[in-house]
Amino acid sequence: MATASIGSLLSDFWNHQLVDHDREAVFLVLLGFLLSFSFIRLSTRLMRSPKVPWWPGSIVSESGVHLHHLVFGIVTMMVAGVIGFADHGQTDWFLVAAAAFGVGIGLTIDEFALWVHLEDVYWAEEGRQSIDATVITAVSLALIMFGLRPFEILSDSPEALLGSLIAVAMVLAGVFVCLLKDRFLHALLGFFVWPIGLYGAIRLGKPGSRWAKKHYGERNPHKQVRSERRFRPDRRTERFKEWFRTVVGGGISPD
Repeated sequence: MATASIGSLLSDFWNHQLVDHDREAVFLVLLGFLLSFSFIRLSTRLMRSPKVPWWPGSIVSESGVHLHHLVFGIVTMMVAGVIGFADHGQTDWFLVAAAAFGVGIGLTIDEFALWVHLEDVYWAEEGRQSIDATVITAVSLALIMFGLRPFEILSDSPEALLGSLIAVAMVLAGVFVCLLKDRFLHALLGFFVWPIGLYGAIRLGKPGSRWAKKHYGERNPHKQVRSERRFRPDRRTERFKEWFRTVVGGGISPD
């Protein structure tokens, strides 16, 4: 009885929340992304653990060449993209391609820090950037799945087109300032909900951000002090972020 009830709920969710709104492909991208990221992160943590020596380790050739899993992610996205474009959304292969594309994103985003630093920092402090990128990607896909769009270009008339372009410029300007201030959450949400981006853009920047280096410091020591006080390393939100990064990504290597 319980199994039938769960099956009915899943069927209703798929048909009425996804299919009726043409969101099933984005949902499968999100699902594939979350499952692949969860699996590969669990796998890499088990490789490190002496408690599970039976877990398969990294594949390293005799020449010392290591094939990172982001390579498999990139190849998976390439194949899935070609299949998706070729299918034109006409058969179920389009949905298979969407799920595969999500799997590729998960494998690739898990090593996001390697994109930036061009070296193996997976278990280093810099590797925590991969966890941040994963959260940003998951939230973005979820927002898109629930129907939020960053902006819409209207071309019914020259006035509508001009208004749309002005609105897009305002959204991008707010997001850009948030990024300069290292307010990444405001930048992400502001991309979809413009007032949030505006709020983040007019608020205080973090002390180590590009904005602070240019506009605070000796130019405005009062704001520099306010920024350092506001974003001190031991504040509650920073402690929560570090706890979350450790729970999801594992500890930092002592090396």
